[in-house]
Amino acid sequence: MDCKAVLTKDGSFSAYSKQYDEHYHSINDGALNETLHKHIVPAFNFHKDKKELTILDICFGLGFNTLATLYYASIYYPEIKLNIYSPELNIELLEQLNSFTYPKEFKPFLSILKKLLETGSYRKENLYIELYKGDARVYIKQLKVNTFDIIYQDAFSPNKNPLLWTKEYFRDIKYLMNNNAIITTYSVSSNIRLSMYENDLHIYEYDSKQARKGTIASIQLLTNYKYIDMELKKQRNPE
Repeated sequence: MDCKAVLTKDGSFSAYSKQYDEHYHSINDGALNETLHKHIVPAFNFHKDKKELTILDICFGLGFNTLATLYYASIYYPEIKLNIYSPELNIELLEQLNSFTYPKEFKPFLSILKKLLETGSYRKENLYIELYKGDARVYIKQLKVNTFDIIYQDAFSPNKNPLLWTKEYFRDIKYLMNNNAIITTYSVSSNIRLSMYENDLHIYEYDSKQARKGTIASIQLLTNYKYIDMELKKQRNPE
């Protein structure tokens, strides 16, 4: 197995990837805590009045973003319809997930995970999940444009996995977003923010107070987040 289970500060397990020389989650923030407060909570708060959400989870990894979405929605939005699409390149990792130690909060959803790993999709009532085994860059070009409400941009860091953080990559992501969509990501790098900004996305800092600061990007101007003036940053640091 490429990764080794690691206990994080909130008591949940993450893993360390030998291939990318990096943990799947922040050890100090905690795997479950980071997942909820960097991605799921801000995304659902933004779309709190929606009856249906279509979500792109980049990348599936240990499945935390998808499972935490199901967990959070079951508590606060039990009637919502969810469509989740997620690519994962590491097939060996996926084959080992049935034996991974997940937080107790995910227990009601592990049968869904098992089915997803076996067949690549899961459908029941108000839930559809698709797991694509392959390159995210290929997968996103197969998806329907102007469809997605939420993008969880949660690939390994730009230093370790630069191909999923380029200006060209975010151009393809932008095509998938509807006009009210947002991107959530843990990265606060000016270079990454610039890659999104140069695709006509507005950049904001997100601070949950329960995990390290993250970034939100959107097509529309937002009012409830700290706006990052990328033109000013370019003027101050032309290189």
